[in-house]
Amino acid sequence: MNKRRVVVTGLGLVTPVGIGVTESWKNIVAGVSGISNITKFDASNFPSNLAGEVKNFEPTNFLNPKDARRMDTFIQYGLTAGIEAIKDSGIDVNESNSERIGVSIGSGIGGINLIEKTSDIFDNGGVRKVSPFFVPGTIINMISGNLSIMFGLKGPNISIVTACTTGTHSIGDASRIIEYGDADIMIAGGSEAAITELTVAGFSSAKALSNRNEDPKTASRPWDLDRDGFVIGEGAGVMVLEEYEHAKKRNAKIYCELSGYGMSADAYHITAPSIDGPKRSMLNAIKNAGLNTDEINFINAHGTSTPLGDLNETNAIKDVFKSHSKEMIVNSTKSMTGHLLGGAGGIESVFTVLSIKNQISPPTINIFNQDPACDLDFCANEARDLKIDAALKNNFGFGGTNGSLVFTKI
Repeated sequence: MNKRRVVVTGLGLVTPVGIGVTESWKNIVAGVSGISNITKFDASNFPSNLAGEVKNFEPTNFLNPKDARRMDTFIQYGLTAGIEAIKDSGIDVNESNSERIGVSIGSGIGGINLIEKTSDIFDNGGVRKVSPFFVPGTIINMISGNLSIMFGLKGPNISIVTACTTGTHSIGDASRIIEYGDADIMIAGGSEAAITELTVAGFSSAKALSNRNEDPKTASRPWDLDRDGFVIGEGAGVMVLEEYEHAKKRNAKIYCELSGYGMSADAYHITAPSIDGPKRSMLNAIKNAGLNTDEINFINAHGTSTPLGDLNETNAIKDVFKSHSKEMIVNSTKSMTGHLLGGAGGIESVFTVLSIKNQISPPTINIFNQDPACDLDFCANEARDLKIDAALKNNFGFGGTNGSLVFTKI
């Protein structure tokens, strides 16, 4: 069977640096930080009270008010990004094509915000006070479910949960669905809204978060010698993937091609990262794209700002690309958005596509004193015009799950 080509024809974003693609991309290129002290709850006594919160988001600007009230925030974000991506793609859903259009939008944690609130309601008022919409308002597949209902999308309807690799796996698996002929169009990405007391307490107890509370905007500093942990973020990134000939036939706007997808398992530790797993994930994606390693110009890295994670990803990149690793640009947009967990691969894949479209690398901000052991070109502090024919996107998650995507100019 010939491999069907997959292209990107629509984009949608809700991020800590903007609502929508235009605002988010403008601020990412400008090096604007979306990180501040937490406002969603009183975090003053937490070891880390930093987050990349979405600002000025009003769900009723995008969703039916009655429906929005019944949804956890992660669903609202995912639907908003999905609606923007579908509108951007210009898809006309009708009886003739609805069974060939599907959805693959996941989340790493899902409706933790509504779960915490409903737990309090139950503790204080018992079973009769629990909303009948509690379960459908919190389970992870309800972004895909609601979006398919909203637009009448009758094709594959799935949701993937692989921790911080969720968004990348959701996009990659959606591309495979198109490649193998089970759909012509897939709306794919990731969403997260987990800035809650319990989540932040859990990551704080694991000593995973930055404690640079007095200077939030410089707290996320991938590959800097003084990095001290990641900053939790929230939001959603969604893209429309489409079979190439199908997109051409309807004269769709094509951003780029999704030409490669790779996966791997560390088989090592539930939380500690490895070098071998990410290395194999990248190699698998490049092989699937039919490229040589020296044809990759740019990497949007996982780059979380954790001491071991950043070092291991650097070493994995050097293992994969050898001497070519010093000729590429590697960046981490998490320096501005924080780490969106299951939503990271969604928004960062959109940023990677926009990097190709605009031939520019956003900066990695907050590199004040680059770690000598992390010795690649991380596009420190300022965006850079860059010829990008092929870009790699990495994400790695708890449980030792890895995903990589290759996007190419078309």
